Amino acid sequence: MPTRSLNDINTMMTPLQGIVAGQTQSKFEQSPEHKANRPKSFNREHIAFQRLTDVTKAILHHAFWLAEQKKQLSLRDYKQLLLEHGWQGEEKRYLKIAEAFAKFSPQDVAQVEPRTIYQLAENNKKYQQVINRLLDLSIINQENVRSLIKKQRTPKTARYEKPSIWRRTKNGGRYCQIPPIHEPSEQTGMTLQRMMDEEGLSAQSIVAEAIALRQAYKQGQLVRAEDKAVEA
Repeated sequence: MPTRSLNDINTMMTPLQGIVAGQTQSKFEQSPEHKANRPKSFNREHIAFQRLTDVTKAILHHAFWLAEQKKQLSLRDYKQLLLEHGWQGEEKRYLKIAEAFAKFSPQDVAQVEPRTIYQLAENNKKYQQVINRLLDLSIINQENVRSLIKKQRTPKTARYEKPSIWRRTKNGGRYCQIPPIHEPSEQTGMTLQRMMDEEGLSAQSIVAEAIALRQAYKQGQLVRAEDKAVEA
């Protein structure tokens, strides 16, 4: 496939704000009588929203154009094009937009605000169902898209997590950490502290010994003194 030179491409490279489709006002809206009867506040609001619409269309036009350049140019020329305009890395989000909205024209999604366009494209897998459902709408606007996104979200179900005493060290090892023991009588804490003071042992050593003794008892290796007396 023949490739165009960078000089040809650069003449086509216009600022984002310049890639704007024509206005879509009806003849009635463009008539002098209609403009004269509209309040000034309405005119300002209409212009403001129209500019936002133009931005969305410009984003789509630029995304489709950039995706087309990537197809037609050699890899070297494509990278050079990005380099000359300082777009290295910046082009990725626009290529995602071109991919996500490949089945739409810029005019189709003009009434969706720019941030939502980026949101849908950059999370294409998450919102693929939303994008597909837009194809069934006769009118695509911000309200409809927001409604579809809201329906897409499912409430997070509470997940039971098994309690764990294990913690990780920075070097990848692990250690066990017993959670705090809360008792109104503070019996366990006072007993442990007394053993530490009287025997000069660490809390870890005493707890390890206690666990070993309990394990031995559970395995039938130890019996309580009262149980042994009853058997005798």
